Amino acid sequence: IKNELVERTFAAADSASLTHGDAQGRCAEDLFKGIQSTESGVRCDSLKELAGISKDVTFAQEFISRDGHLLLVKIVEDSKDNEIMTHTLTAFMALMDHGIVSWENLSAVFIKKIASFVNSAPFDASIQQVSLDILESMVLSSYSLFLLVKQEITTKRLIDHLHVTNQQIQTKAMALLMALLQTAGDLDRKVSDIIHSSGTVQDEMAHYLYVLQSITLNQLESRMKTPLDFYNQDQRDALHKLRDSAFDVESENLSQERRRSLCAKEFKKLGFSNNSNPGQDLVRTPPGLLALDTMCYFATQYTEAFKRFVLENSSREDKHECPFARSSIQLTLILCEILRIGEPASETGSDYHTIFFNQDKLLEELFCVCIQLLNKTWKEMRATQEDFDKVMQVVREQITRTLAGKPTSLEFFKNKVNTLNYSEILRLRQSERLHQEETLAPPVLELKERLKPELLELIRQQRLNRLCQGTMFRKISSRRRQDKLWFCRLSPNHKMLHYGDVDEDAENPPIETLQEKIPVADIKGLLIGKDCPHMKENKGKQNKVTFNIYVFSLYVNPPLNRQFCLWTDGLSVLLGREMSSEAMRSELEILLSMEIKLRLLDLENIPIPDSAPVIPKPPSNYNFCYDFSQTEQ
Repeated sequence: IKNELVERTFAAADSASLTHGDAQGRCAEDLFKGIQSTESGVRCDSLKELAGISKDVTFAQEFISRDGHLLLVKIVEDSKDNEIMTHTLTAFMALMDHGIVSWENLSAVFIKKIASFVNSAPFDASIQQVSLDILESMVLSSYSLFLLVKQEITTKRLIDHLHVTNQQIQTKAMALLMALLQTAGDLDRKVSDIIHSSGTVQDEMAHYLYVLQSITLNQLESRMKTPLDFYNQDQRDALHKLRDSAFDVESENLSQERRRSLCAKEFKKLGFSNNSNPGQDLVRTPPGLLALDTMCYFATQYTEAFKRFVLENSSREDKHECPFARSSIQLTLILCEILRIGEPASETGSDYHTIFFNQDKLLEELFCVCIQLLNKTWKEMRATQEDFDKVMQVVREQITRTLAGKPTSLEFFKNKVNTLNYSEILRLRQSERLHQEETLAPPVLELKERLKPELLELIRQQRLNRLCQGTMFRKISSRRRQDKLWFCRLSPNHKMLHYGDVDEDAENPPIETLQEKIPVADIKGLLIGKDCPHMKENKGKQNKVTFNIYVFSLYVNPPLNRQFCLWTDGLSVLLGREMSSEAMRSELEILLSMEIKLRLLDLENIPIPDSAPVIPKPPSNYNFCYDFSQTEQ
């Protein structure tokens, strides 16, 4: 009986599948004829319907089997009507997204037509948006298509798209720019003067800006990891040009030995440790040749400031002089570490420096500001050669604190970093040390432990409320970032997870419109990161920001780390587990800090002892008690 039931079930499933396939086949045939109609109204309606239904993979297979995608290519090449073009491009993108046919077979005429929509200044926003999407897919799918797109699209035009107020076009333009830069390898990666629109930058846009910054700065990695070559004439000339810029001394009439002695003396004044062979100082990598580049840039672009630095320190006592070359090499290394030059871009990073998009040659210009700051700090600290490392630590702190304030321009950075003098750094350190001592006192730590359960419950409730609000997710794809969207939310009674496909412009769809649901009681577990089955299939990609609810195979790929933390915490709460995300720990620390500060307000400026005062022993007798009645008599 059981086998018979199984056979019937499979037969019913096959029948349903065939019925769906037949229906989609008839629909594909009707739309294939409709888009070839001579009546513009019928043609436009058919294309509009095609744009919506092409997301279905069964329909896409049927339509493509009739060479419908090639017919769409022909319509794009010939049509001039904006409405027809919008629907045609949307349908074409949806069909190609399934990966049924290759992008390689597209004609040069088609690529030029799509590129013309992007290159046109004022144009239909919906057409430009989907055109940018198509071009990005081309670039990511094939190097030959990348070369064709690169010929048609100018970097300047893409940068212009970053100025528009439409954030969808901004994001798509940035995605295409990323694809071009990543596919280009070491070629054509110079992008400058990018000023994005005012207002709050969306998460995805912030990620693209971060990646652009990372890719551009990493072009300096090869110089950073290359030591000076003693046999390279250009590098030796650069060193001597640096010396000539600092000292206007005529050495043509001097003997070779006298000239060598003068050069060694001048290189010592420049601050090189090995004055007879200054190239030895630049062998260490990092910063390698990048340190020579920054010094030469400062000497060339800010000649007067460079001369003033060198001559001012030459006139001091040997132990009090600030060595220019040694300081420059160490400062270049510090800037490389702060800007993370040489580190690959994170898949979820979004921490970019606004100053980067407003300043050409960011590293070199920051160096020119910071080397003068270093000289100023050296004098404020009255430092000697033995204090070199201490001065560099202070300068690192000055730069880090200033960049943390997100300066928007080099001038703003310069003003801010110069107000953060040595005495201000000492004051901030003292304040932070006192705060740390207060928060680490045993009574305070004990109070924290008592407050934790209450605050953790507050975070749990916030996570569940966030799940009830729901989140838009991108469907997982091994090929590209932009993909179909779906929405997932928790029911108000916390018993069901409702989810379903949605359009990109949909905002917070009602729970009734979400077609699928999963009972929370049936969720067996939560797999995170590399444990997810779909991540094991893509071992080359190290994206840990993904999770999987099993046994139902509900794959979730949040856009950024914040959403990932909210959902993994919320699902952990539903499963009766402890929350373990980075965001939870950070929020708990903030809440604890605020609560502790409020409770300690009455104890301001009163030192908190490490332990409670000792309770004295009771007295041997109580004869010291005073008898008021005797006095009254």
